Parts: sequence; C-alpha cells; structure tokens
Amino acid sequence: MAAANSTVKYGIIGVGMMGREHLINLHHLRSEGVTVVAIADPHVPSQELALELAHSFDWQLKVFSGHQELLDSGLCDVVVVSSPNMTHYEILMDIIKHPKPHQVLVEKPLCTTVAHCKEVVNAARKRQDMLVQVGLEYRYMPPVAKLIEIVKGGTLGHVKMVAIREHRFPFLVKVNNWNRFNANTGGTLVEKCCHFFDLMRLFAGANPVRVMASGAMDVNHKDETYDGKVPDIIDNAYVIVEFDNGSRGMLDLCMFAEGSKNEQEISVVGDIGKGEAFVPESIARFGTRVAGRDGVQTLKAEDSRIKYDGLHHGSSYLEHLNFLHAIRAKGKQALSVDLQDGLISVAIGVAAQLSIEKGRFFTIEEVMDEHLSNATA
Repeated sequence: MAAANSTVKYGIIGVGMMGREHLINLHHLRSEGVTVVAIADPHVPSQELALELAHSFDWQLKVFSGHQELLDSGLCDVVVVSSPNMTHYEILMDIIKHPKPHQVLVEKPLCTTVAHCKEVVNAARKRQDMLVQVGLEYRYMPPVAKLIEIVKGGTLGHVKMVAIREHRFPFLVKVNNWNRFNANTGGTLVEKCCHFFDLMRLFAGANPVRVMASGAMDVNHKDETYDGKVPDIIDNAYVIVEFDNGSRGMLDLCMFAEGSKNEQEISVVGDIGKGEAFVPESIARFGTRVAGRDGVQTLKAEDSRIKYDGLHHGSSYLEHLNFLHAIRAKGKQALSVDLQDGLISVAIGVAAQLSIEKGRFFTIEEVMDEHLSNATA
C-alpha cells in the first residue's frame, strides 16, 4: 500500500455515469495525492466521455476494453468497480484472485445475489493484503451523518422505529438499458434500496431477522421494450424489516414522485426522542418526548471537507476521502463500510423481492441459506 506522502494510483472499471462521477470526485481529491491512471470499459462511447473528462483535468489515462487487462497492466494501486451490477461478481473475483493486490471500492450493490456476495466475502478473507469497501455512501450525506451522530450519541434513547421514505424520479437511462431488468440489477429493492437497508441496520444497531414487502410496477417503463422484452423492475413498494433487538424499519419507495420537496426523508424514533434527516434540503431535526413539539431543534447539516457535491450531495467525495485514509492507514483503520455490510444490505433486498413475489414474510436465515433460497426462488 502507498505511503502517506506518495501518490495513490486509481483505475476505474466501468466508466458510465457513475464511473465518470467517481472520476470527477477523484479529481477533487488531487490535493490528497490521488491520480487516475487507467480505465476499463467495453463501451467505446463511455470510454470517450471519460477520456474527455480526464483530459480536462490534465490526466493521461491508459484505456482498456476489459478489466483483466487493466489488472494485468500493474498500473493501479486502487480499483473502483462501477460497472453494471450483474458484472460485479466476476470482476471482484478476478481482482481478489489476481497476484497483484489492489485496494477496491465497489459500487453498490456488492453483487446481485446473496450466493455471489458470500463467495466474494469468503474469497476476500484470504487476501489480508487487500481492502474491499462497498459504496453505500448514503451514510456520508451530511444530514444523514448528523442523524447518525444524534442516534449514536444516545439523544433518542433506544431506537424502536426507523422509517425511510424515498419519493423520486424513475431510474435513469443506462448503457444498453441494463437497469431495466431484474436479472441484471437484482431487482429494484436490491439495486436502489440496499442503501436504505444499510441505514436501517446502522440506526437500529442490530441485524435483520425477517422481511415483508408489497410492491409492483405500476407506472414506469410499461411502454418500453428492449429486444422484444418489457422491463420487469418494480417502481413502488413498502418494506418492513424486523431486527434482532426488537426494533423495526420501514421503507416507503415511490419512483414516480418527481413532485417532492425532498427525495429522502428519514425518521428515527427511540424511547426518549425522535430525529429526522431531509435530503436534499440538508436539514436534520431532533426532539425529545419531554420537551415536546416546542423543543424540536433544526440543524443545517454541512461538512466543510466536501469539495464537490456531485450526484450524491458530497457523500461520494467523503466516501473516497475515508477510503483513502483507510488505505494509507495500512490496516490500522477499519473500513467504514465493509463486505459484511454489503452482504446484509443485499440480503434484505433479496428477501423483500422474494416477499413481493411469494406473498409472505421471508427470514434472513432463509435468504442466507443457499439451499433454502434456491428452493424458494
């Protein structure tokens, strides 16, 4: 791993919309000794857009059509995996098995299936010379980070309920429209909502036990066809998650709700008080039962470290900053989001997708047990 005063060389695997977002974030971290030296993507238009960006930053990139060539080049200390979801498993296994150790930041979801996530987790355990962080960066959004601080500080008491509402626009258009199909994404509740299941677990301070969900494809993408196939991704759902400490989480997802002031509204209620976070308003609120409505405090959530807001309100910048610090700490600093976090966030999403399909509760044990999950799929 690179020393604190040396340049850390990054490669980006997958330079579609998110890959280019990572490129811009890393440009804003140049003062921290970061440089991007290579990209890999089979899609030539994506390569060209990434090169155009890199040239505007005075970065000269080596371009590869495949991830294996990038790994074999030996150019990179760190690789960012921001390719389509269904490619994560193969790419991650190739990185982990590669003779040269690479530090890895992989976009969410870790993989599209629990079985693949578990394989990656087990393989990575054998590589003590590598760090693998999962891109569940919503933890870093300033209002969410402030709410995490309030919860962890004990202001709300023992957390009993977590409610997350995401009311937003439909899925964006991606290269070859890969994100229109469950087989590629893992399903909407894996692709999009692993972020929120990760936050629920963080706020609850506990692990999930069982999941119940109701959802459908009611408005979006119904008039679209790709190679004769109609998209099958749901665009709205309610999900209830029960945790092993007795607390509960609820997700309210709607992806045809552009007329919303906030895209995300998060509420955490403990036995002493209640806290809330609002994105993109960037406001956090909290109050106690004793102080009542008149005692509710409103805080403007800001983080002076952020040099680039980007698509996720500065959270991707802070994600990279934290990961860079972990890399330079040479194993002495724990990753803020590790492979187990990635696995469990996917497991909750898979359980929710199965619950909608089968019309019943699904336990996390069922989903984590490959024999049981194969039988119920």
